[in-house]
Amino acid sequence: MNTIEIKAHIRKTTGNGPARVLRRQGFTPAILYGRRTDPIMLSVSTNSLENILKNENIGQALFNLIIDNGETVKKTAMIKELQTMPVSDKLIHVDFYEVAMDRKIIVSIPIVATGKSKGVENGGVLQVIRREVEVLCFPGEIPESIEVDITNLEIGDSVHVDEIQLPEKIEIPEEGNFTVLTISSPQVEEEEEEEKEEELEEASEEEEAESDGEA
Repeated sequence: MNTIEIKAHIRKTTGNGPARVLRRQGFTPAILYGRRTDPIMLSVSTNSLENILKNENIGQALFNLIIDNGETVKKTAMIKELQTMPVSDKLIHVDFYEVAMDRKIIVSIPIVATGKSKGVENGGVLQVIRREVEVLCFPGEIPESIEVDITNLEIGDSVHVDEIQLPEKIEIPEEGNFTVLTISSPQVEEEEEEEKEEELEEASEEEEAESDGEA
């Protein structure tokens, strides 16, 4: 995995007022913390960060923070939390946390189904139960995705987490052999849709009855 370089500056002021000033100047307030790091108040270029986020999965991106504080300090970090405006999606604040390259971390990785299953060709429906799975790995070995070959799956077949072949040094820490994906029959799909419709109708009838009672 490539490490993304981004410059950061020490931020000496806190609060909503100074934060708004920073944003008007084209910077996003940020903070860096970690097990071996006292919290460091930072600011990063909003344009630089937005350009990076357009092409990267923020949950997997590994950053080389170059912190300017009279002298240059480098920290390897990932984004812990990204705060944005609800409507405009403009960046408000970024939380970075420092990672050690020799210490494993837990990250969420997307599940990608590859191939076209025999079951789907015969009219079945692919249902992805878990679109992401948490893995334990070193920061420099985070996979972009976990591929699951569904070519030989028939209708009614499923893939459980224990059946997934993982790259070396990567493990899934979650307990239980849960289902990742399955090939269901069209009839099962229709029954599930009907059940959802019935639940919605029942909920609507209950709301109407409550409204009539209040009237």
